[in-house]
Formats: sequence, structure tokens, C-alpha cells
Amino acid sequence: MTRHARGAGGHEAMSQGESPDRDTAAEIRDQLWARIAALDVRAPYTPAADLLGGIEAIRQLAHAHGLAPAVTVTHFIDRALMRGDGPVPVHGWFAMLTEAVASERQDLEAANRFAEACSVRLAA
Repeated sequence: MTRHARGAGGHEAMSQGESPDRDTAAEIRDQLWARIAALDVRAPYTPAADLLGGIEAIRQLAHAHGLAPAVTVTHFIDRALMRGDGPVPVHGWFAMLTEAVASERQDLEAANRFAEACSVRLAA
């Protein structure tokens, strides 16, 4: 993880070529994991429809930072939540989303593998 030293005036000093608005990949993953954990804690006490906004926020952040497997999993979580077949066992879905965020591979092939796993889970 890149650490920034505080410069004059309390602003963080950046490495050359670094954008002041860019979070590191590790910081983005940390943000996503925190959001997933917060939803997972709320899920047993929250109607499925009320979780959709949190899922959308995770999807947007993951998409903005090129985390294709996480974006894929969020689409499947949406489908599972909107089924309306009673309570959705979202803990397993959130575990899969956590794995997608952690995946070292963030390419189309990795997204497709997560889609296959999600399809099997959705069909069960």
C-alpha cells in the first residue's frame, strides 16, 4: 500500500505521476469490503429490496475501478434479491462478492468464471 507523507500545509505529498483523486487499488478494495460487511450485518434485519441501494453503490465503485468480477457478482445478487421467493440467503452471496473483490484477476475471463458460479448458485 502506498503511504503519503504530509507536506507543507497538511496536504499529502504524492509520488510522481500519481493523481490526487486516485485511491490505490488496496484502498478501493478496503472500501468495498467495508461496504459488503456492513450490508452483510444488516441483511438479516432488512428487507431484500432495501439492500439494493447498497449493492448498486458497490457495483458503481467496482465498475469505476475495473473490478469486473465484482460487478458481475452484484448483478447476480440483484437478481437473487428481486426474485421475491422469501428470504434470500445473502451471506453466501456476500462471501462470493468478497472473493470477487479479492480476485487477483480482474479480466473478462475471471468475470465469466464468477458468472458461472453465480448461475449455479442462482439455480439452486
